[in-house]
Amino acid sequence: MSGLASGRDDGWDAGARIAAYAAGASAALDAPTLDAVARSLADTYAVAVGGVREHAVRAAHAYVADAGLLAAPDALRAATVWGTGRRAPPEIAAWCNGLAGHVLDYDDVTVPLRGHPSIALWPAILALAEAHDIPGARAASAFVVGMEVLCKLARRIGVDQYAAGWHTTASIGALGSTAACAHLLRLDAGQTINAIGLAVAQVAGSRENVGTEAKSFQAGQACAVGVRAAGLALAGFGAGPRALDGPYGYAQLYAAGASLTTMLAELGQTPLEIHRAGLDVKQYPMCYATHRALDAVLALRRQHELRAADVRHVTVTTSQAALTPLVHPRPSSGLEGKFSMQYAMAAALIHGHVRLSSFTDEAVRRPEARQFLDRVTVREAEGDITPRWATVSLDLTDGRQLSLRVETLGGSHQQPLDDAQLAFKIDDCLRWGHRGGDGKTVLAHCRRLAQHDGRAFMDGLSTLVDGGLA
Repeated sequence: MSGLASGRDDGWDAGARIAAYAAGASAALDAPTLDAVARSLADTYAVAVGGVREHAVRAAHAYVADAGLLAAPDALRAATVWGTGRRAPPEIAAWCNGLAGHVLDYDDVTVPLRGHPSIALWPAILALAEAHDIPGARAASAFVVGMEVLCKLARRIGVDQYAAGWHTTASIGALGSTAACAHLLRLDAGQTINAIGLAVAQVAGSRENVGTEAKSFQAGQACAVGVRAAGLALAGFGAGPRALDGPYGYAQLYAAGASLTTMLAELGQTPLEIHRAGLDVKQYPMCYATHRALDAVLALRRQHELRAADVRHVTVTTSQAALTPLVHPRPSSGLEGKFSMQYAMAAALIHGHVRLSSFTDEAVRRPEARQFLDRVTVREAEGDITPRWATVSLDLTDGRQLSLRVETLGGSHQQPLDDAQLAFKIDDCLRWGHRGGDGKTVLAHCRRLAQHDGRAFMDGLSTLVDGGLA
């Protein structure tokens, strides 16, 4: 894909760099990139369908219906609300689907963002591609464009912005979503600059909402921002040309005045961020900050045939700042349990797995789990934030001590899930959402994205899961 030349120093500001890249990027992708796109799409869609029965999603759907925001089944310029058989204007569908895809905290992650890229991109891209009948090949390249923009921004400001309290999935993801939608709709550079300014007018997302339903709202909002900003720009709506890095722009307000231009000069260069940063597909439906420790404790449990009763105490030591999102040491609900290292260790040792069924309110509140929470100590080591690692040490009732350190995660882009493992996860999500279809078939359909237009692709994907609608 084309991009601006590395190190270019021609006075271009950040918005102009993004606009030139998004407007000029090629829709032609090589086979490995198309496959990475397809796997991300299958995982994101399945996780969203798995979330449709959650309270936050049902409340969002009720709000949309009560507000009269649904579309007729045969309406033009409408998009599917995933897993429901309903349709809505693309902005509304993107919001609903983004919310549904984040509520389980099972959606993929990329390290530079300290957050979730695919859920900020796919609901917006597919809503517009379906509503405007855009070729699937263009949808695939839009995803790559969005990944480039959000990862490049995150490499410059992600760590500091997250530490300051922003939910970077939303606060950076919305800009990636906007660039993706601008590319999808074939906005020219001037229109894309307006879209970026309109996105900045809407960007938000606070980490204070972690562990609540509002966190998933913020992911949905990132998708709606992209659809709304690109659509308004296409209609001729204007915005500040330096909304990203002007004296009162995004960088000043959200990133302590950090310069964005040098990193953005690398947009579109190989390796693309979909391969460089990569996508880490979650094996466990909870905050990613727990996953290395979960890999370690589950491996120790299997290797030594342990049960929770065999463990007197658990000590989890992680790299610096790895515990920041884990705000619920004593969770009282399934949602809070997703942000608790203590509960992660309890669930893993009690059952030998951590699945969607581990995060019902009843599962988190059961006496066996609550009593185990006090047997877990969690601490961060001093040193650099990266590379990430976690060590789990077990003191056993028979006096033995066991320990295991994990750096490379199963499911990470360095150690990806194979197709069978990804299909198993998709199956779990479909069953949890009481839907039909199977993981192998959904993955195969997503690999044919470039062979369809947006509407036909979504019709086919919806048909695969409609047999289990309940």
